[in-house]
Amino acid sequence: MPIEETLYPVNLRVAGHRCLVVGGGQVALAKAEGLLEAGAVVDVIASDVVAELDARPGVTVHRRAYRSGDVAGYRLVVAATGRGEVNAEIYRDGETAGVWVNSADDPDHCSFTLPSRLRRGPLMVTCSTGGHSPALSRWLRQRLEDEIGPEYETLLCLLSEARKRIQATGVHTEDRAWQDVLDSGMLELIRSGETGRAKEMIDRLVDNP
Repeated sequence: MPIEETLYPVNLRVAGHRCLVVGGGQVALAKAEGLLEAGAVVDVIASDVVAELDARPGVTVHRRAYRSGDVAGYRLVVAATGRGEVNAEIYRDGETAGVWVNSADDPDHCSFTLPSRLRRGPLMVTCSTGGHSPALSRWLRQRLEDEIGPEYETLLCLLSEARKRIQATGVHTEDRAWQDVLDSGMLELIRSGETGRAKEMIDRLVDNP
């Protein structure tokens, strides 16, 4: 049967913002780690918390059960209690308060879903099934890990440097030959350790739109 719902993809800025994880198990730990990686200030509400989460720097643990209305004031909330009725309550509270809520393994009680992600420095590639099959998302991400190595991060840094250099002159960058750069064998040069040659080629190509 076809899946008709279409989700709107976004990347949220949560650095410095308060985010809440409800739950204290391994799933909650993984969700908290993802938020911390993005610079969020993380609170955890749970009666029982695994040791790794309790000791994690940047996390404030409140050892108690969830109370109605706890979501208020947070940028976003992740419900990872393992109890469907509690996750549903958190979702309803979020809808009332205008707070985005993700319920782990419960797409019907999500105002946003979390993709499986691959990071290479500032480069992020995500795989999402809209919450319908997290296993497929993880499987796809694992396949991409073999294809997208650390050379992509180096390429991104070189492209960013070239773009900033052009912008500093007051010239627009949209009409530069970026596609020619990407098709010119940059990755092969970087993989073989010839980063200097790659930089020279990028500069030459983008300086001649």
